Amino acid sequence: MLSFARREPSATLLAAQLIAIPVYALTEDSSAGRALFSVFGILILVLVLLAVRSSPVPPWIVVLLGLPATILLLIQAITNTDDLLPWSSALEAVIYFYAAGALLAYMLADHEITRDELFAVGATFTLVAWGFAYVYVVCQAIAPGSFTAAVDPAADRSWMELLFLSFTTLSATGLGDVVPVKPFARGLVMLEQVAGIAYIAMVVSRVVGLTVLRRVT
Repeated sequence: MLSFARREPSATLLAAQLIAIPVYALTEDSSAGRALFSVFGILILVLVLLAVRSSPVPPWIVVLLGLPATILLLIQAITNTDDLLPWSSALEAVIYFYAAGALLAYMLADHEITRDELFAVGATFTLVAWGFAYVYVVCQAIAPGSFTAAVDPAADRSWMELLFLSFTTLSATGLGDVVPVKPFARGLVMLEQVAGIAYIAMVVSRVVGLTVLRRVT
């Protein structure tokens, strides 16, 4: 498994994040699920480190941020408390955005598209989506009631609800059953909408440009 992750870091990262979605959905309501959430978060951070190693961006920043984030996640798993969740989420958001930027630099570093770079397209999208979900966690901790939903509208939104909001916003799906209701939360969602459109436009233009370049040469 580790050798495959080193050979195909982007594919491993993408697969881990996609697998995490149903795992979190099935377990987040139980105490064991919250502990699994924290431990799996640590695994994701390790996979992020492996993915960033394949990019031209120095990975030491991820290591620097990943160490305190991992410690906070371990404390959450051991104590079974969410008191440190906003702090660990803030660190993880920075890590995921930095890793997404590193993978972008990796994909744009040359004029060829490798198999790992194709997986990096999906991995970068999920990194950004997870990053904004962590930002929403911090936003909700700072300003309770920033987000509402059709079910129990006055309650804090769960991690899966905020991750769902992030994916639907970034992909421009906009299903609308989880929505921001406070100005700052709406501002964050608008920023993610811009990021999603810009990323899709960049990927499409790069693929078209490389196709034309290949035909010319």
